[in-house]
Amino acid sequence: MSGAFRKALKSRQKNHKERSQPGFRKNLGLLEKKKDYKLRADDYQKKKRTLDALRRKALERNPDEFYFKMISTKLQDGVHVLKQEPEVVTDEQLKVMRTQDIKYVEMKRVAESKKIERLKSELHLLDAEEKPKNRHTFFCDTKREVRNFDLAKKLDTAPELVDRVYNRPTLETLHKKTIQGSTTMNELQQLAKQRQLQYEILNQRIEREKKMFVISQKIQARKDLMDKRGKVKVKKETVNSAPVYKFKQERKR
Repeated sequence: MSGAFRKALKSRQKNHKERSQPGFRKNLGLLEKKKDYKLRADDYQKKKRTLDALRRKALERNPDEFYFKMISTKLQDGVHVLKQEPEVVTDEQLKVMRTQDIKYVEMKRVAESKKIERLKSELHLLDAEEKPKNRHTFFCDTKREVRNFDLAKKLDTAPELVDRVYNRPTLETLHKKTIQGSTTMNELQQLAKQRQLQYEILNQRIEREKKMFVISQKIQARKDLMDKRGKVKVKKETVNSAPVYKFKQERKR
């Protein structure tokens, strides 16, 4: 049979198609085709070759052979882990590093202190708790007036503004005039919330500045321990304070 006739005969044949999953068997899942089987078979053969290679490597291994992981690893809880080599740092290098740390912390602390001063200048600390409250004494003639005394009515202002020690307008001013660009109680309440938020930010910055000062003191204490000898601990280190040492006096020549 010639090649041309064989090709012509093959072209007239129908392509073989694999049947799909019948409708009544859909509950059994996807029907595996040849391409699916080929992928699964290739994966199985690949894993088999890997296991055979590892098994052969284990059988041919020389127990007396040296390799570098023998000295670079250690057994910890039944698991081999790499040994951490200690950092080689001289005392002079460590002093310079700690000096740089102190300078960095001081730079951040000075930046925080400047922000604190700017916030204080804007808020004037009118609502600060540490500031002594001014006293305004009202005199009543009878006990009945004392029982029925209304501070908001006496000051002619809104009850929400009684506790304010600054910018306490009267009811007439609230109805007729503008106060800092606002004419409604809602806007005044918004301003009060913004001011309270500014006070919270100020408090956070003050706490951060204190923490940086403590960190700077602790780093300086560790640096002094490297420079001096004959120390005696006077006060232990705490979260909010650095340790205090007393050093032996040395005569400077």
